[in-house]
Amino acid sequence: MIANIWASFRRLPLWVQIWVGAILMPVNLLPLAFLGQLGAGLIAFLAIGGMALNLPILLRYQGFSKAMAFPHLLLWVPLVGVIAVHLQGLEGARDSYVALLLVLLAVDVISLLFDTVDAIKWWRGDRDIA
Repeated sequence: MIANIWASFRRLPLWVQIWVGAILMPVNLLPLAFLGQLGAGLIAFLAIGGMALNLPILLRYQGFSKAMAFPHLLLWVPLVGVIAVHLQGLEGARDSYVALLLVLLAVDVISLLFDTVDAIKWWRGDRDIA
């Protein structure tokens, strides 16, 4: 099963592999380093939850599917709103935390654009596994 998932990941375009492995996953795990900051617990829950909910999809299909967009849409749309609200009320917050929130916001908004396209394709019948 793990070999099938890895093979599926490697069949994704190289830029997608880099996006997921070097940017999307690490940036969405970074809120764990700031759990003492205002709102960081909720932000970490939403950021990591959007990824964690993809595990059942990966396991069921033993590969990467456009259905993986749905957990992102479910949790990262509210995450974007939470970050936007928090950024307005963080006077005096650590600069590194504010920087994290800005990067997380940018990365997840970009991801949500991709996810919206993938979700539409999935609903229209594109159920192939990479």
